[in-house]
Amino acid sequence: MKVVVVSDTHMTRMAKKLPDRLIRELANADAILHAGDWMTMAVWDMLRAYAETDGVAGNNDGSDIASKFGHRKIVTFGGVRIGIVHGHTGMGKRADTETNAFKSFSAGSVDVIVFGHSHVPVKRERDGVLMFNPGSAADKRRQPKYSFGIFTITGGRLVQAEHIYYDDKS
Repeated sequence: MKVVVVSDTHMTRMAKKLPDRLIRELANADAILHAGDWMTMAVWDMLRAYAETDGVAGNNDGSDIASKFGHRKIVTFGGVRIGIVHGHTGMGKRADTETNAFKSFSAGSVDVIVFGHSHVPVKRERDGVLMFNPGSAADKRRQPKYSFGIFTITGGRLVQAEHIYYDDKS
C-alpha cells in the first residue's frame, strides 16, 4: 500500500495547483494524508481526485476544514496505526512542534505520528514511534527544497517512510 503524506500546502496563497512532482506520486497512491494548513477545501478536492484523502486542520485553516477533519486523529492503513496532528499549540514555539505532536497521542496508541506546522522534514524514531513531518510541497520557507512523504505499508507494517525532495513547485 502506498500512502502519500503532505502538510502545509498553504494553497492557494503559496501555489495555485498541486506541484507536478507530487502529482506524479499521487497518480498511483492508495491513500493520501494531509497534516494541516490546507487553507481551502479545494485542496481536499484536488487530492481526493487521486485517492482516499484524510487529514487534520492546522492553525491556518478555517472552521470549515476544522469541522470536516478535526485537529487530531488516528487512522489505520494495512494494520499500521498512524496518528495525525498539525503540531501547533496556542502557546508552543515552532521548535516545540515535534514534542507537541508526540504528546498528542498516548503511549502505545500509534506506530507513526504524522505532523506538520514547522515545514521542516523530519523522520526519526522517538520512544518506539516514527515521527514524520513531510515538510511542505508548496511552501518550503527556509528549507532548501520542497518536500512530501511516501509510506509503503506491506504485511501489516510500515516497510519504508521516505521524503521526496524537489526544487520546482510548479
